Amino acid sequence: MRNILIIGAGRSATSLIKYLLDKSETEELFITIGDLNVQNAQKFTSDHPNGRGILLDVFNDKQRKEAVENSDLVISMLPARYHIEVARDCIEFGKHLVTASYISDEMQLLDPMAKAKGLVFMNEIGLDPGIDHMSAMQIIDRIKEQGGKMLLFESFTGGLVAPESDTNLWNYKFTWNPRNVVLAGQGGAAEFIQEGKYKYIPYNRLFRRTEFIEVEDYGKFEVYANRNSLKYQSVYGLKDVLTLYRGTIRRVGYSKAWNMFVQLGLTDDTYTLPDSETLTYREFVNCFLPYSPTDSIELKLRHNLKIDQDDLMWEKILDLDILSNKKTIGIKDATPAQALQKILEDSWTLSPEDKDMIVMYHKFGYELDGKKHQIDSKMVAIGDDQTYTAMAKTVGLPVAMAALKILNEEITTPGVQLPINKEVYEPILKELENFDINFKETEVEYLGYNPLTVVG
Repeated sequence: MRNILIIGAGRSATSLIKYLLDKSETEELFITIGDLNVQNAQKFTSDHPNGRGILLDVFNDKQRKEAVENSDLVISMLPARYHIEVARDCIEFGKHLVTASYISDEMQLLDPMAKAKGLVFMNEIGLDPGIDHMSAMQIIDRIKEQGGKMLLFESFTGGLVAPESDTNLWNYKFTWNPRNVVLAGQGGAAEFIQEGKYKYIPYNRLFRRTEFIEVEDYGKFEVYANRNSLKYQSVYGLKDVLTLYRGTIRRVGYSKAWNMFVQLGLTDDTYTLPDSETLTYREFVNCFLPYSPTDSIELKLRHNLKIDQDDLMWEKILDLDILSNKKTIGIKDATPAQALQKILEDSWTLSPEDKDMIVMYHKFGYELDGKKHQIDSKMVAIGDDQTYTAMAKTVGLPVAMAALKILNEEITTPGVQLPINKEVYEPILKELENFDINFKETEVEYLGYNPLTVVG
């Protein structure tokens, strides 16, 4: 039996574990799932003869090293900052490694050692990053092989709620880490290129500069810019591209409403609130409004945001029960962002019967034989239930497939890498189609960068 160690048994690991257990008999695999919560690790194996769950504390050197040494390949589903110790163990004991996280500077430093030992350290092979890389490079490589010159590349991804589970005025629920949603766009201006010009959107303007996209059968969406699109020039070999823009997909109207929180300061994560555990939601909001001995919080809030009481934006605020005098933040030394997250989780947590949805949309503009062309490529995936979500499938399945192909020596290029080579993306994208994760390509008229843009 070949031993695969999976470290981390969170929500994104469900489809990954099921795929490998389903393949375990024919592929002669034994799956060990290590987690700080041993019950959580064990529940995934369900007494499967080729799987077991163990207690694994990634900060316990002896425990971690022993688990890595006894494996043939390690999959780390830990938060990105915890991968590095696992990766160093893999170097020490000569084990392949797969993660779904962005390559950190520390991870990149291990590249020469991984190559020297012939080890594959595959990173960024989840959803975004992951499926976005593979589906983009498949078409970019095809265009270049035909002699085409890339002019435009835009790429958008969103984790959303499926239409049948879309039950609030925000048309949104948390389908992945809520903290990342609350902090989205912070840490610097969004950077991208449009028609050869470098463009920047500061955080305070990010959610009022949105582009509209249309997806057949699912309607209209909006996109706000990701923080740094420029790094994909080198990653995707797009040095001379005129337009390069990556963004996050939401339903139309979300960004305008979210901008209210940004302008109030509720998304700030740089300081803590005194006595935050006892603050009611109403008191929390009032912390960010001017003092008035006569005006109500409702009046001050509407005046501050310049909205009327019959405005849809006001209805969206009320929809969150954010002015409740009965609910408390309940978090000691909370930042405004942490307090806001607590409030949003009341309304935006998926119900047991809810399903999530992933939407991905690429645009490729190119010149071939003196003519300009454009290909649009779209993918929509719907979750099965709250265990096998669309997020779990699109993150976990590519990880599992890559791990098996590395063990089977179908992926052999050593070193720290991401899935932009044909030996990786072609077979994985093909296999993903068996799980209803597939892209629909259409050729459209090339217009250059020509967005329908909301400017506030």
